[in-house]
Amino acid sequence: MNLFNVLDVSASALTAERLRAEVISVNMANADTTRTASGGPYVRQQVVFQSASSGMTQPAFKDMFSSDSPLHEGVTVAAIVSDKAPPIERFDPQHPDADRNGFVAFPDINPLTEMVDLVGASRAYGLNSSAIQATKGMITSSLEILK
Repeated sequence: MNLFNVLDVSASALTAERLRAEVISVNMANADTTRTASGGPYVRQQVVFQSASSGMTQPAFKDMFSSDSPLHEGVTVAAIVSDKAPPIERFDPQHPDADRNGFVAFPDINPLTEMVDLVGASRAYGLNSSAIQATKGMITSSLEILK
């Protein structure tokens, strides 16, 4: 793997983690949304990652460190999927979206879970940013040595 492949892998991870953070932010913003355009409460979304080379067969161990190994292609977002958890029913007969029994369907979004996911996305983003900075430093040092 050459240093430019490292930049590509980290850049793909930055893009994926940024999207993950955006989806988490939308989840948090809609934690109390009881009515959407489709009629029901907001449904929590989750980002699914996959290897950019997941469709290829895994190379032999001796080939994993060659510059043309398919393992060095980074990460992509495979899908943004809806959480299958049912909505949370709360008794609030004064709410405009209450059913005839006085219950309102709220999204099953736990702010604590969302914050933990957001911290994870933020840390992963920061680590990949640091990897890019370190790689740039190695490339600069290599160019200085070659002068």
